[in-house]
Amino acid sequence: HGRLKVKTSEEQAEAKRLEREQKLKLYQSATQAVFQKRQAGELDESVLELTSQILGANPDFATLWNCRREVLQQLETQKSPEELAALVKAELGFLESCLRVNPKSYGTWHHRCWLLGRLPEPNWARELELCARFLEVDERNFHCWDYRRFVATQAAVPPAEELAFTDSLITQNFSNYSSWHYRSCLLPQLHPQPDSGPQGRLPEDVLLKELELVQNAFFTDPNDQSAWFYHRWLLGRADPQDALRCLHVSRDEACLTVSFSRPLLVGSRMEILLLMVDDSPLIVEWRTPDGRNRPSHVWLCDLPAASLNDQLPQHTFRVIWTAGDVQKECVLLKGDGTCSLHPLQQSPSLFSSPGCTLQPSTLSPGRQEGWCRDSTTDEQLFRCELSVEKSTVLQSELESCKELQELEPENKWCLLTIILLMRALDPLLYEKETLQYFQTLKAVDPMRAAYLDDLRSKFLLENSVLKMEYAEVRVLHLAHKDLTVLCHLEQLLLVTHLDLSHNRLRTLPPALAALRCLEVLQASDNAIESLDGVTNLPRLQELLLCNNRLQQPAALQPLASCPRLVLLNLQGNPLCQAMGILEHLAELLPSVSSILT
Repeated sequence: HGRLKVKTSEEQAEAKRLEREQKLKLYQSATQAVFQKRQAGELDESVLELTSQILGANPDFATLWNCRREVLQQLETQKSPEELAALVKAELGFLESCLRVNPKSYGTWHHRCWLLGRLPEPNWARELELCARFLEVDERNFHCWDYRRFVATQAAVPPAEELAFTDSLITQNFSNYSSWHYRSCLLPQLHPQPDSGPQGRLPEDVLLKELELVQNAFFTDPNDQSAWFYHRWLLGRADPQDALRCLHVSRDEACLTVSFSRPLLVGSRMEILLLMVDDSPLIVEWRTPDGRNRPSHVWLCDLPAASLNDQLPQHTFRVIWTAGDVQKECVLLKGDGTCSLHPLQQSPSLFSSPGCTLQPSTLSPGRQEGWCRDSTTDEQLFRCELSVEKSTVLQSELESCKELQELEPENKWCLLTIILLMRALDPLLYEKETLQYFQTLKAVDPMRAAYLDDLRSKFLLENSVLKMEYAEVRVLHLAHKDLTVLCHLEQLLLVTHLDLSHNRLRTLPPALAALRCLEVLQASDNAIESLDGVTNLPRLQELLLCNNRLQQPAALQPLASCPRLVLLNLQGNPLCQAMGILEHLAELLPSVSSILT
């Protein structure tokens, strides 16, 4: 770290080696003595002395801190109050000396927390002073910040006082991530939102003051990332409420599929789904589309024939997510090729929720289905992590960041923040400008080109989903967009035609199995090597995979789980060069009537 390496003579090097060997012998003998005494149950003050010798030089020996705790617990039952007080005072002094050796020692800070937690009347004021001293030496020591938060909580220090403390340190040095982070913990305590408001967000007057502070920081040092992270937190949105996004019922597959706002592990103690059919509970087995027992946005279950018979004019399906305290309902009419839907709000008695889209349609016999889904546009699911509530504030921040970018055209943090602000304000309006900023950002920060490509792909897919919903269609065109990754696939549960051709995709991920209505998938002219996601797609009929990188016929094994697949185009893939490939594929995929190689 900037220190010149001083050359030493052979004699000096040998003397150093002998000194290290001598220290190592003492270290090993003391450690062995401690372990022997511990094994023999001799937990007395001699163990404290032995461990002091070792920890004084190396405070990161966690086992020896455990030994000291065992000794102190033993001595608590043997010593008088006066002797115990002297022992604790000595222990606190020893801990402070260890922290001077290594101010970032996990074990030392943890032991101090443990010790203070056992005292009947700890001197918390002294501990706050100790934290202040160590933060003067290194204001970014997050170990000390963690301990200060512990002390402040135990001492019931008012959040306003702690906020003032962070003010003083930030004023001295803007590059203090721990201090910025502490502010993000304190401000919601000082300005709690009412029950009806977004939790964790700040009132506008407080927000504007904080934005002024953080702008001073990144205009002073635009390349320091700590202020930019805090800036993103300030403009962040509250955690989205749990929601049941889409409910889909298929008569043809005798299956019900449901998607959620976050991944769930259904069947765990906290995540329970209840299915009501015609107001009667129905016990079903829930599974993920890809068959893996892990958290997923999408879950489905098979429906018994009785729940889909034509003896009644309609069947009502309601899914209740107990942990999220939300539910959704749709109605499947008698099998005459039509479907009717009734979205359900949070309350089971309120219909016609403004957050849901009615999708009645006429369908051919044998394809009867019903669904109810939340509107992506109404819910503003794709406005990044930035809040959409204060558009005037966001617009002002965008203008400030653009001013800074003119002064610092190659500042990556500024460029990324501009992109996120434009996404929060209006992703479709700023789409073209956002793509231009991505090009600039990749040129400025080539080491993160892959991350930026994935982020750009994510935003483009989100925009395409919004356009699809505005057009009220179930066809999604994503060709020629230079995509490197697929995301938000749980939002595509109702899509019937998907065009992914002419991109840079290397795989079709397992989450693609959520597209239960997909009939045609075009994925030609990519770099696809794996088809793990093309599995258990009950309606898939055509799959175009021309000019990819499929090497072995075994890569096509997942396609055998798609019962209606009849057309498969593999032209231009390396596996087409293998001898007897058509016979091999016919054996691997006997139900596929047309395989083009």
